[in-house]
Amino acid sequence: MTRVHEEIRLTPQQIARVAAETAADALATDIQVLDLTSVTPFFDLFVLCTADNSRQLRALATHISDALDEMGITLRGVEGEPESGWVILDYGAVVIHLFTPEQRAYYRLEEHWAAAQRVLVIQ
Repeated sequence: MTRVHEEIRLTPQQIARVAAETAADALATDIQVLDLTSVTPFFDLFVLCTADNSRQLRALATHISDALDEMGITLRGVEGEPESGWVILDYGAVVIHLFTPEQRAYYRLEEHWAAAQRVLVIQ
């Protein structure tokens, strides 16, 4: 049986919220959504999440991409591998960064994008 997706029109904010809530359900930690609309024209929101290890990172990427796929939201690209400690899911206006604790501490995206407003934080 073929499943047909009817695209649901979601705003970038709604996509980011679904991603953040799905990450929380998948036991990600330190989840933050940064609003970058006043900082850069390239994307609207970053979702930042931490997974304990590469295995959880792989599961987290799968859970988020499956949840958004079920809503008809198209994944534009994936960068990185769970074994590297950093995976990026590109949804156009929303970019989801999944890290291990070591890579999150190393790249410190929150500091690089300090001018961005935090619109959602889930500890």
